[in-house]
Amino acid sequence: MLGDGAQTPSRSDLLCMVKKNSKMLGKTIVEDEETSDVETDPVFWHDIMDVYFIRGRESRGRQEDDLVFFVKKLHLQNHGSNEDESVNSPYFVRRWAPKLDDLTGASSSDVDWRRSFYLNLIAQTSFSVTVAICSQQVLKNYQTGKDKPLSPIYKVIKTVYASPSRINFHLDSRKEVETTSAYPEICFAVDDFDSTFDAVVLTDVDHCYCVLLNAHDGAAFPSERKQQDYSPANSSKSDTSSGKVPTSKITLFSGFVSYQMVRDAYDAGRSGFGSLLSLHSVGKTDRIYMKGPGGRGEVEVAVSGVVDQSKQDFSHQSVDNDSRKGLSFSAVVRRAASVASEAAKHAYAAASATRDEGMIPLKCCLMSISLPWEHIAHDLLFKGSPPVNL
Repeated sequence: MLGDGAQTPSRSDLLCMVKKNSKMLGKTIVEDEETSDVETDPVFWHDIMDVYFIRGRESRGRQEDDLVFFVKKLHLQNHGSNEDESVNSPYFVRRWAPKLDDLTGASSSDVDWRRSFYLNLIAQTSFSVTVAICSQQVLKNYQTGKDKPLSPIYKVIKTVYASPSRINFHLDSRKEVETTSAYPEICFAVDDFDSTFDAVVLTDVDHCYCVLLNAHDGAAFPSERKQQDYSPANSSKSDTSSGKVPTSKITLFSGFVSYQMVRDAYDAGRSGFGSLLSLHSVGKTDRIYMKGPGGRGEVEVAVSGVVDQSKQDFSHQSVDNDSRKGLSFSAVVRRAASVASEAAKHAYAAASATRDEGMIPLKCCLMSISLPWEHIAHDLLFKGSPPVNL
């Protein structure tokens, strides 16, 4: 059993074992000679899970998630219409405890230990999403010479968390309406999408809406494996001594669509737009789904036209008295609303100065990214191409 010897393997050593026995990841057809007996051995994956996430839990400069996920064996996954979500769910969750078998109890024989390890590897890795506006010409130049970073017109970077569940929002009220199982998809949701991306507005026909998902820390990046800490400043630097790019960041998803494609879908109000976009109209804001490159993954975006706010009267209550004793919560909210309205005014003014007749500035708020767990796990373990620099 792993870890029963004099020395417990490090996380880096454990990941090497996992890589050697992950030939089936992302493959629908696997030749017998490609797999090993270990890869299909539930005892191996049980022990890996135990040492990596239970006994080998480590502090990484942030509070590790104390939730442990267990995927049920396929024949036990109920895909029926039972109202009890815990019965239908393909996985169950427990809070961390010092002993793995205490977490599962009598359900231990129901667990798919291989898939459970991969799900926890994903769930306990750190991710960030970058949403940017780029010109089409800049994107073309980047595609012909990827040694140069993209130069966005505007970008927002946001921390997101991997979850095997999906949150469905009401676009009119911006409130969570329900949480459902997404597995085998992994969902990266942005709860405050409307405020986070309020200033992401396409104001020119040359604009493209770009979305990147990067992994950069956590369970998939053992401290003893990393040669340097991740930071936006050094993540694009190359290791000149070895000729390799440091594994401080891995791009899991990168995709973009032009203004015209978003506008066509926004105007159409129909249920489908080729194989790339589909739209479901909900009041003043439309929910658009964009497929990733090669049909891999899906991005959910709330799109709305930006109205001319130059003539609207926004009351700005003075907060001078509050500043002497610290800003009150209401003052902070008022100030944030003022900044958001000013950003919208600037976006509309920029579009008015350059757009063709009929040009509508489109605000695009990223709601979620979904990817199959096998693709994520494979890239975390094996992806060798350099990250997209934006």
